[in-house]
Amino acid sequence: MTPEELANATAQAMYEADACSRALGLELTEVRPGYACMQMNVRDDFLNGHGICHGGLIFTLADSTFAFACNSYNINTVAAGCSIEFLRAVKGGDRLSAEAVEQSLTGRTGIYDIRVTNREGETVAMFRGKSSQIKGNLVPMES
Repeated sequence: MTPEELANATAQAMYEADACSRALGLELTEVRPGYACMQMNVRDDFLNGHGICHGGLIFTLADSTFAFACNSYNINTVAAGCSIEFLRAVKGGDRLSAEAVEQSLTGRTGIYDIRVTNREGETVAMFRGKSSQIKGNLVPMES
């Protein structure tokens, strides 16, 4: 299996087990080793008391994209820490895209930057995640 095929098989296994991402309508549009892209429509029930997208849902989109990128090598990987900066308000009816790019992978620790953009391509949030590999694989490894 090529690294790209493994990344896609891993993503498929993760997505099938990810009830949260599916319930929120997050769509995985691309995955490859160390990279993932997801999209989300901003539904009316995603709006907060200010009539803009709840930051927690933008965080969830970025965090899920981070998860698909850092698990793309088929080594179980979890978040060890993360931060987000909200840069622009997001209105209902918009469509957000999140793109996760691996910045560093040394030993069991990775650093990933996730840019969240709106339909116009404007950056609405920047997320940085630190990952830690743990035991196990998402897709059974052939001997």
